[in-house]
Amino acid sequence: MVYPDIDPVAFHIGPLAVHWYGLMYGVGFLAAWLLGRYRAAMPHTPVRPRQMEDLLIYCAVGVILGGRIGYVLFYDAAGLASDPLRPLRIWEGGMAFHGGLLGVLAACWLYARKVGCGFMKLMDFVAPLVPIGLGAGRIGNFINGELWGRVTDLPWAMVYPPLGPDPRHPSQLYQFLLEGAVLFTVLWLYSRRPRPTMAVSGLFLTLYGSFRFLVEFVRLPDPQLGYLAFGWVTMGQVLSVPMIALGGILLYLAHRNSAAKA
Repeated sequence: MVYPDIDPVAFHIGPLAVHWYGLMYGVGFLAAWLLGRYRAAMPHTPVRPRQMEDLLIYCAVGVILGGRIGYVLFYDAAGLASDPLRPLRIWEGGMAFHGGLLGVLAACWLYARKVGCGFMKLMDFVAPLVPIGLGAGRIGNFINGELWGRVTDLPWAMVYPPLGPDPRHPSQLYQFLLEGAVLFTVLWLYSRRPRPTMAVSGLFLTLYGSFRFLVEFVRLPDPQLGYLAFGWVTMGQVLSVPMIALGGILLYLAHRNSAAKA
């Protein structure tokens, strides 16, 4: 298959170009708001439907600032040294999931303090709302023609002409499937029943970290970094290992505490 030549600009409003990637963020935030209002109407949740707008604003700011600052720190630190204001120029592009995650954690910590609810209970509430946005973002990467995989002869490989004639893993679509569709389905079904505090958050961290670690084996590393060690270790894998470890710890603590109360 040959990559379809998709215009990254969806439409124009006067001189303003609206990009598909930006629209994918809108899809993610809208889905989080709708699903959050649905979940907040259930009993025993730390958030009520009328609070979703404020929570969404907190998280949106955390995603954008954290994602941008994280990208510059994790993937373009050399550029930061010569241009300290680079993180502020969001319009230049470049976002990192792991930075966005830290931004959401900070935003939820502030929101939990504001409304007086438990931080981990809030994170358990938020975690199932995230994967649709992650999946939409990977579709945005595919439309932008970025984050391609290594050369392969698999039947679903895709030729991206700017990188040459060799067929490649459509790694953005792998991530859409795993980080978006699969992660959402598992977390949504798992969280429909009451779970021990920290369990949903732990499952999110464990699954996302594992999915990202695996896809990095077939995804090209960021060109400014390359492989960090052994000809295969990437920055995405280095950042995902702590997620997997922390997720496992949270799951263990959640079920240990639940068993102690039984």
